[in-house]
Amino acid sequence: MSLDAYERYLVEHEEEHLEALKEFLRIPSVSALPEHQADVRRAAEWLADYLRRIGVPEVELLPTERNPVVFGAWHVDDAQPTALIYGHYDVQPPDPLDLWTSPPFEPVVRDGKVYARGAADDKGGVMLALQGVEAVVRTRGKPPINLKFFFEGEEEIGSPSLPTFMPAHRERLACDFIISADGGQPALDQPGITLSAKGLCACQVNVRTADTDLHSGMFGAVVPNAAQVAAHLAASFHTPDGRVAVEGFYDRVRELSPAERAELEASRAGERAYWEQVGAPALWGEPGYSPVVRVAARPTLDINGIWGGFQGDGVKTVTPCAAHIKITCRLVPDQDPEEILDLIERHVARHCPPWATVTVERFPGSSRPFAISRDHPALQTAARVLEQLYGKPPVVARQGGTIPVAEIFQRVLGADMIFFGFGTPDGNVHAPNESMRLESLRRGRRAYSAYLTALARA
Repeated sequence: MSLDAYERYLVEHEEEHLEALKEFLRIPSVSALPEHQADVRRAAEWLADYLRRIGVPEVELLPTERNPVVFGAWHVDDAQPTALIYGHYDVQPPDPLDLWTSPPFEPVVRDGKVYARGAADDKGGVMLALQGVEAVVRTRGKPPINLKFFFEGEEEIGSPSLPTFMPAHRERLACDFIISADGGQPALDQPGITLSAKGLCACQVNVRTADTDLHSGMFGAVVPNAAQVAAHLAASFHTPDGRVAVEGFYDRVRELSPAERAELEASRAGERAYWEQVGAPALWGEPGYSPVVRVAARPTLDINGIWGGFQGDGVKTVTPCAAHIKITCRLVPDQDPEEILDLIERHVARHCPPWATVTVERFPGSSRPFAISRDHPALQTAARVLEQLYGKPPVVARQGGTIPVAEIFQRVLGADMIFFGFGTPDGNVHAPNESMRLESLRRGRRAYSAYLTALARA
């Protein structure tokens, strides 16, 4: 069948598809909050039912240590490749509620967008992928390639179950490549393809200088102050101009070629960068690299929080005995999360004064960086489909964020992930008034129909 048949089907069923998305969005599947555990399960069951509704012959909920994986399989031809479509059905908490123009779990269409928590991340992405599959199936009777479906319910809490779940289901999940419905395009009228995503590691530095908080008049000139020690340590992690000062931090970092740097700069040319819209009086960061390159391809160490001593209103004259620093690092190929945490521990030990004791508490959920070759056949096919759809070639992007599952798939299944999402930067992901443009939903559904067709071997 020609693509025109898919397009006619999608136009005829656009309102029906939008109503299905709204139904999905009404389920408050917030994985981070225990009080929504039943809602998370309900979202998984709803999604499994939708897979059955569009004709997927093998569908089930696979248990994990926490929330189930919605799994589906549709084998059509041994001669065709197998693609696994990935996404997630859990969402972020909606807080702060008072900043929402409309209730976060009552989807509303206005100004050409559908507003709700999960509209862009990732229920909208999941549904446009499935509705693109549906259009292919309804107009040709079956998918053009073999398909598997993998929708998790823990992405917003770091996918903690997947490192043990995937090896246990390696044979069942086997595929040639993964298509991620989680993600987006650089702009409404500009497509992009993604070559890499950063890894992540996190820790907390705990400082102690005494057994208890003390009267500052009696002890402030004698007993060390834990908050001051923490401030000293926090400042030691960077040079004044923004380079990470942890010894060995950059040892494994792959330097971009001049051509790769130019490629990244071109990907943002002509648009107002999002970091210029946040109200900061000036930019800051590692010297020698533009903001575009730093975000896309340089590792970072961020102080996410620092506290100690009295935090209430007014004054309390104490010398605090304990203080804490929360740290996360975004990592690039070929950095290793555990090695970076080792380096942070050694840095803290070197910079801790003798009048304090310091421990480094590692948080679970570290993720390795992900990278794919630009020559991957499925990625090249995606680029061709996007160029046909948008009327211009896709720019090459490298994500500053972390998609833990991408590297897990790569390491466990030996299969690379192609990011094929259609959200736009104005979607307020993780923030109040999250939204997905109706045009993005339309284009994304068409793109999945075209992409699956283009992937089929003659």
